[in-house]
Amino acid sequence: MSTTSNTDTAGAAAAGEAPVQLNRPKPVPKPGTWISAAVVTVLGAMFVHALVTNEKFHWDTVWFFFREVRVVRAVGWTLLLTFLAMAIGIVLAVTTAIMRQSSNPILRWVALAYLWFFRGTPIYTQLVFWGALSALYQKLSLGIPFGPELLTFKTTTVFTPFVAAVLGLGINEGAYLSEIVRSGLNSVDKGQSEAAGALGMSRGQILRRIVLPQAMRVIVPPTGNETISMLKTTSLVLAVPFTLDLTFVTNSYASLTYQIIPLLLVAAIWYIIITSILMVGQHYIERYYGKGFDPDKSSASSGRGLSARQQAILDAHTTKDNPFLEVTP
Repeated sequence: MSTTSNTDTAGAAAAGEAPVQLNRPKPVPKPGTWISAAVVTVLGAMFVHALVTNEKFHWDTVWFFFREVRVVRAVGWTLLLTFLAMAIGIVLAVTTAIMRQSSNPILRWVALAYLWFFRGTPIYTQLVFWGALSALYQKLSLGIPFGPELLTFKTTTVFTPFVAAVLGLGINEGAYLSEIVRSGLNSVDKGQSEAAGALGMSRGQILRRIVLPQAMRVIVPPTGNETISMLKTTSLVLAVPFTLDLTFVTNSYASLTYQIIPLLLVAAIWYIIITSILMVGQHYIERYYGKGFDPDKSSASSGRGLSARQQAILDAHTTKDNPFLEVTP
């Protein structure tokens, strides 16, 4: 390239003509970007100044209770409630989503009844019911209906406030996650299941190895939102009552010290920190399960997100649209 340019320049000079100067492209000016950046910077500085200079926020009190032992322990209990409830919800969601697609009408109607009840009643009411279970039934037993009881135990020894809170949150969450999982399963083309069945794979193998890996890219984003929502929903476990979560502990300190605003800020800061970490985790999980589904974006970022085999197929330009029908995480 450079040899040709030098030859043309030398030929033009020998002919007595001025050398050709190539235009250097300049980026198109975008004043709107700079104006919006300036406006956001000014508004942000005003907001920070209003927070820092207002003595009524009592930032020294905020910093003290932010590190307080009971508050930090309450953060741990809140995280434990969130993850256990989401685990129960995910198991129930996958189960009911599969039941909804079953050829057995009994399974379909059982799944619909579960969704109808737990989506039709408020979560606060459900938590109150779980907390009052020991008052309704002093003991629970396993055995033959209208016959002998094989196993009997006191309700209060099994359904502690923590267990009742986890079950109440998890069972309610499963009803909402079920529709998310079902939409993800329906997003996978049925032809792939039929092709896998023709190869001799069982229905369980098709679900685990063909359908679910591809459905995850549809399931993960709303599930991440549900996890963040569950983090804040744990503030309702007072209805059980469970009194070790972050909201209850900070409200207790606010009632004792009459420092309502500082303790609200403590809870808000902790929730924002946890939410930020969850959002980062959600981003990486989405990128992991989205491998191969956006070849243009992946190739533009130096092949990140594609395996060597997928990138080679993409670079060969022998396929149309998206050739990566097989995604195995």
